[in-house]
Amino acid sequence: MTAFNTLDDLEDVAGQRALVRVDLNVPMDGLRVADTTRLEAAVPTIKALSDMGAKVLLLSHFGRPEGTRNPDMSLEMIQGPLARLIGHKVLFFADCVGADTERQIAEMAPGDVAILENTRFHPGETKNADHLADAIAGLGDFFVNDAFSAAHRAHVSTVGLAERLPAYAGRALEAELTALEKALGSPEHPVAAVVGGAKVSTKLAVLENLVGKVDHLIIGGGMANTFLAERGVDVGKSLCEHDLVGTVARIAEAADMAGCTIHLPYDVMVAKEFAANPESLRTCNVHEVAADEMILDIGPAAVEALGDVLKTCKTLVWNGPLGAFETPPFDKATVALAQTAAALTQEGSLVSVAGGGDTVAALNHAGVGGDFSFVSTAGGAFLEWMEGKELPGVAALAK
Repeated sequence: MTAFNTLDDLEDVAGQRALVRVDLNVPMDGLRVADTTRLEAAVPTIKALSDMGAKVLLLSHFGRPEGTRNPDMSLEMIQGPLARLIGHKVLFFADCVGADTERQIAEMAPGDVAILENTRFHPGETKNADHLADAIAGLGDFFVNDAFSAAHRAHVSTVGLAERLPAYAGRALEAELTALEKALGSPEHPVAAVVGGAKVSTKLAVLENLVGKVDHLIIGGGMANTFLAERGVDVGKSLCEHDLVGTVARIAEAADMAGCTIHLPYDVMVAKEFAANPESLRTCNVHEVAADEMILDIGPAAVEALGDVLKTCKTLVWNGPLGAFETPPFDKATVALAQTAAALTQEGSLVSVAGGGDTVAALNHAGVGGDFSFVSTAGGAFLEWMEGKELPGVAALAK
């Protein structure tokens, strides 16, 4: 694992200017923050730096303004909600560079917290442009990255600042990297991975990386249908990427070579139409799917067998649901296996790490979001980590 400095390595920063990359890109319902998860994740780092007497300058993107000022994507909307979470006043500065911003920072008292305007209002942010990195770096004395969700982007606010200032990982990023190291970096074996989702094509790199690292690969969602088709199963009118059967065969071969067992469902829930609680719903063996039926979830016998697999494992990585979990009753397999994983985690026999937007929603739906060892809210960064890629924002923090 990359060695990096954390907030514990900071000494006497009272009065110093801390440029802190956080993730304030939260879902909105009109002018109201619809989900404060990402804001809550930033609070421990903000409070720690404020308590140390630093001037805390928060940097974040919001939406995709494509390098132009867009009032609908101003971070000013986040000022009130963040202040309520940290329990004291938060300032807002209308730009993240320039003489006005410099003057406002100079007037801050030690311990003050300010949000600087959306970094993506500047076209140089996403290009990691030197002129913008120099300008923003000039406003701070040191840099803290606390946004794992943006760590797969080589932007000014993730990489450029880390290259110009003493750089540290914030509390949320430190927790994330520690959990990920336990899950795939140097995990305790046996390791299981649950990979779900609609299409194999979106998770090819993940599957290719995992077969060499895990002992058990559990495949769900529409992806499982493509794997079943590769084994000669007729999946009816299920979602299936028949053109990827050759690729799936290569993944299966690589798994065999590496001693990784791929688990596919042998019983499934099928229906003739994709709707909530359809009349045509039935559970059958995978070899009994009719030509006019589609597979929409894993069946109860397979879920029980997968639960038994998890009971033999020490580590679990989870990304993606097992079935069409947003539509009942096709959430049953995801809920049942998630509850098994949560129970094993709570009794101390399993380290469980999950991530990705759908996955977080599925675990919360199952009522176990808080019972896994670690749940990452990052989407793209979590997937790229599962693919075995180096994340630029993390690499830039290397000592």
